[in-house]
Amino acid sequence: MITKQGSDPLIQKPSFNKNPQPEKIRLRKTSASTWMINGVFISLILITLYTLTHLNTENVKMADAFRGLMMTLDQMFIHPNAGSDGFMVLLEALGVSVLLAILTTIIGAVVGFFLAVLASRNLTNAYFGAGIRSAMAMIRAIPTILWALIFSIAVGLGPTAAILGLSFHSVAYLTKAYSESIEEIDPATIDALKVTGAKFWTIVFQAIWPTIIPSLVSWTFIRLEINFANAVAVGAAAGAGGIGYQLFVTSGLSFDFHEVGYIVYMVIAVTIVLEFIAVRLRQHYLAK
Repeated sequence: MITKQGSDPLIQKPSFNKNPQPEKIRLRKTSASTWMINGVFISLILITLYTLTHLNTENVKMADAFRGLMMTLDQMFIHPNAGSDGFMVLLEALGVSVLLAILTTIIGAVVGFFLAVLASRNLTNAYFGAGIRSAMAMIRAIPTILWALIFSIAVGLGPTAAILGLSFHSVAYLTKAYSESIEEIDPATIDALKVTGAKFWTIVFQAIWPTIIPSLVSWTFIRLEINFANAVAVGAAAGAGGIGYQLFVTSGLSFDFHEVGYIVYMVIAVTIVLEFIAVRLRQHYLAK
């Protein structure tokens, strides 16, 4: 900057800070909940380390144990076969588990959708919706296999207990997932339809349903995969049969690890097929 004092021009150079201190930006604010989560996480790590260092390995020969583990893995995954049951018996058992998963997913999707509509904050009464969400949260808090065992006490061991247990948990899971998808819809759209005099279920099936189809497909197939895994788990626990029962007998009674590996590969193949179908359906609805 140039100024004049009398007749002599004076040039003043602007001053620059050679070491400016950048302002620190905190990506996340610390709070009591953050400290609590970090404390629990650190405590779990310390407990795990303490447990591992105080295991009683006096009568365990690590070399023999590792050799036995590698031999078992070789039998399961490198040289699998259908064993004494045969391919057709295992395929039929796999079909039972798949059908059980599909049936319980359909029940959960249908009932869950209507409950989700009633539980959504942007559609129904706040207190009524809160009651439904609370009930579904309590149901979800109990694992699926426990629901199957609870119903097995009421109706006895068998497919009925497995269907009730899987369906009960599926309804609670999908109610939460579907209601969150519905709540993502712009409330202005729903209010505009209400102003025009559209009825409640007309709004649901003409405006909400077409909007959330991709999300419904995603959540439904996620639950189908979960139900398939649970169907395998409750196959023996609830007496539902299927591939889970075959896996229990093969691994726990006959110790035919070749057949165990064969069953595991069949289960993985079904999971891959379900994932492929889910991706293709989602792409189809998103393209519309």
